[in-house]
Amino acid sequence: MAFGTVAAFWAVSFLFVVTPGADWAYAISAGLRHRTVLPAVGGLLTGHLVATAVVAAGVGAVVAGSPAVLTVLTVVGSAYLVWLGIGMLKQPSVPQAGGEQTSGSWVRQALKGAGISGLNPKLFLLFLALLPQFIDAGAGWPIAGQIVALGLVHVASCAVIYTAVGSGARVVLRSRPAAARVVSRVSGAAMVAIGLFLLVEQLMP
Repeated sequence: MAFGTVAAFWAVSFLFVVTPGADWAYAISAGLRHRTVLPAVGGLLTGHLVATAVVAAGVGAVVAGSPAVLTVLTVVGSAYLVWLGIGMLKQPSVPQAGGEQTSGSWVRQALKGAGISGLNPKLFLLFLALLPQFIDAGAGWPIAGQIVALGLVHVASCAVIYTAVGSGARVVLRSRPAAARVVSRVSGAAMVAIGLFLLVEQLMP
């Protein structure tokens, strides 16, 4: 795979990563609520890695080609986003002072992040629409390997941006609890809106 192809994919992928969405909302919430955003970001990245592996294995094409499977995935993912968003609206995140987070809380943060990104049907459809355009069938290595390589490029961008977003939110809003609550509620509302939009878009004839 030529370097120019990888660079072109990175440029397109980066535009999607820097567009605020559910991942951004969760990174901001984690930055305000916890001492570190790494478990939450790690969970988000895990979801993206799973999506990459699924598409590379060819399962993504089955999901995209089956209306029933995609509908179930959309309903589950949308409901999860709405549930998380309502939680953020009811209990907005603010910078937390005090003790270290327990390992259990780190696990919960990671699992929540993996659910947010991994249950998003838009991620699978994005990969299915985007990745094939940058695959070289005549290259000396398998198509699945090329998809994984490009997926890792995408995940690397996600790691940098999501960590910066979460950490930046904590630094900027550390001494502004009122502003932190507003930002948290806006993030929660965004999650609810994204979840409802995905649900309506999928279910409308």
